[in-house]
Amino acid sequence: MSELTGNRIRTTAGKLGLPHLAETINEYTRRADEAKLGYLDFLDLVLSEELAVRDDRRFRQGLRLSRLPHHKTLDEYDFSFQPELDPRKVKDLATLSFVEAKANAALLGPPGVGKTHIAVALAVAACRAGYSIYFTSLDDMVRNLKAAEETGRLSRKLGTYLRPSVLVVDEVGYQPLERAEANLVFQVISKRYEKGSIILTSNKTFSEWGQVFGDEVLATAILDRLLHHCEVISINGPSYRLKNRLKAIERETEVA
Repeated sequence: MSELTGNRIRTTAGKLGLPHLAETINEYTRRADEAKLGYLDFLDLVLSEELAVRDDRRFRQGLRLSRLPHHKTLDEYDFSFQPELDPRKVKDLATLSFVEAKANAALLGPPGVGKTHIAVALAVAACRAGYSIYFTSLDDMVRNLKAAEETGRLSRKLGTYLRPSVLVVDEVGYQPLERAEANLVFQVISKRYEKGSIILTSNKTFSEWGQVFGDEVLATAILDRLLHHCEVISINGPSYRLKNRLKAIERETEVA
């Protein structure tokens, strides 16, 4: 390839928004020469590589905007520590068929059993698959919506929680809500109904949600929309955090 042709390709690639091609055209041609690729095979190589680079860039950008507390995957989850949890149920969720169907997933159980880990792992998988994601605790979401309502910006702020394909709502039930706060949650759940997926974690059973939301009727309305299309997984095992803390105490005792 002549220097003139290479420069022209770099310029055109830049104008087309293909910066990776502009940077690696010489590498592509070298690989094509070594493999003796035909024209179509060479074009297939370039387009495949560009798509992979673009997907990876979109994935990293999606994670950056998601507000996820970490980027753990299911491979990092210790299923052996939760023998009552069927890994197949979680891995079925990881196929993201519920996201495609705009359905929901609920992870229930006491603190420390890895509910947030699984929720984040599912969100990371969804982001990798091209879905937009957003993470919030219930407390943060309510606080932000209340502040927006007080300043007349509620409709705009609701968009933060309505736009993503997957909304992760963590720690439902850790703090009881007033009825006005519960109504804000209802607006999010209602407006997302059959339009986008919710992944939530809660330390309360659904029968206790009347106490959480301060109103049995409102809690029932929320559950009616949330559970109509929802996969529910209960994790009733020991705490990972307590396990790690006990190990640390044992090591400290041995050293002493």
